[in-house]
Amino acid sequence: MCVLQKLLVTIDGPAGAGKTTVSKRLSDRLGYRYIDTGALYRGIAYEAKRRGVRHDDGEALGALCKSMDLRFVRNENGTRLLSGQNDITDQIRTPEMSMLASAVSATAIVRHYLLDVQRAMGREKGAVFEGRDMGTVVFPDADIKFFLDASPQTRAFRRYKELEGKTAQTLEDIERDIRQRDENDSTRDLAPLKPAHDAIRLDSTDFSIDDVVDLMLDYITGVQL
Repeated sequence: MCVLQKLLVTIDGPAGAGKTTVSKRLSDRLGYRYIDTGALYRGIAYEAKRRGVRHDDGEALGALCKSMDLRFVRNENGTRLLSGQNDITDQIRTPEMSMLASAVSATAIVRHYLLDVQRAMGREKGAVFEGRDMGTVVFPDADIKFFLDASPQTRAFRRYKELEGKTAQTLEDIERDIRQRDENDSTRDLAPLKPAHDAIRLDSTDFSIDDVVDLMLDYITGVQL
């Protein structure tokens, strides 16, 4: 019987490209762990706001990171993010936390802290890591890297449907925020959003989630053989 090797898979891309849904479904199909690294940045942003720490105060952010205990757990509600004993999964999924996460992710102290956390999670492989610099900075030697993108209009519409009933933002508001976050993430000096040189680039604008996952599985099967 041929036992397929466990791989470390990274999926990077901008907000609204479908990374979360694709990553979850891909990890389920592979029987791998799913690691939402963006949630870790959102968790720090959430705690920074809750504790009154400014995103540009490096010393205070460093102290905050040292005091935090962020971890993922699986229960009947799926994969949840805990900060200490508090489940903050729902609180971090707001437009405000998206923008704050983008701000704190541009600070060296936060990225250094989470670099160690993420690499420790990836040591055993058999995992799908979703983020913005997984294939370029965190796991430059990952077994297979994807960069998932879509048009800004498509990404805005997807996020609008996801947040429908949870926010007063209009579709135009969300598209403006997405374009601003794209600008912030791609032009920052520290770990800017960009495809790894060896990443497989996929555009999900005109494809369903299942189409994208099937395509990724084809590439992964080719690496495993």
